Parts: sequence; C-alpha cells; structure tokens
Amino acid sequence: MNGPLSTATIVAALLLGIWYLIRCARNRAPSNADLWAMLGLSALVAVLVVVAVVGLFVGEPPSDWTTFVGYLITTVAFAPAGFYLARLEPTRWGSLILGVACLVLPVLVLRLQQIAEVTGA
Repeated sequence: MNGPLSTATIVAALLLGIWYLIRCARNRAPSNADLWAMLGLSALVAVLVVVAVVGLFVGEPPSDWTTFVGYLITTVAFAPAGFYLARLEPTRWGSLILGVACLVLPVLVLRLQQIAEVTGA
C-alpha cells in the first residue's frame, strides 16, 4: 500500500484540488478538461484500489478487515461521486465540489495506508 502509486495518487489529488479551488475562487465553472482530469484521477484511484484488493488476497489480510474494505469502497466511490455532483452543478460550486472531493481523497489513501501498516497487510 505504501508505494509510488499511493504517492502519485496523493500528489495528483492535491494538485487538482488546489486547481479546482482556484477556479472556484475565480468564479469559474468546471470545464470539460476539469471533468476529464477528475475522471483520470478516478482511474488512478481505481488502480490503487485494485492493487489493495489483490494485496488482501495475496498478502496477509488486515486484522480490521471490515474497516479496510469500507475505506476501499469509500475511496473508489468518492471521485466518481464528486464528478457526478459537479456535473449537476455547472457553476462555480461545481468547481468547489471537485476541489473538496480531491482534498478528501489523500486523507482516504493515507488512512488506508495506516490500516494496512498497523495490521500487517
């Protein structure tokens, strides 16, 4: 769980989150490029979750398995949910929704890492 993929996901999410918050502050709605970037981040998160799921079955499973799986489900669903809500709100608030979603993703990834480290996964 601690690897370049996690780091890339965290850095990409933070950079996109800052970008979306700047767009919100400038009163800009999310553009198509912004939405595609969010879909790209969703794909990166999906790859991270697939790697974590494979690690569940190949390596030693975490002792708090249900919490780990709950965080996996939340992590993989968060970016698409932000994308969907931003599409429903084509104003500056759509950019804010994307920004907040991107800033929550690193927290979820870090929490997954903590659960995996403490329990030995």
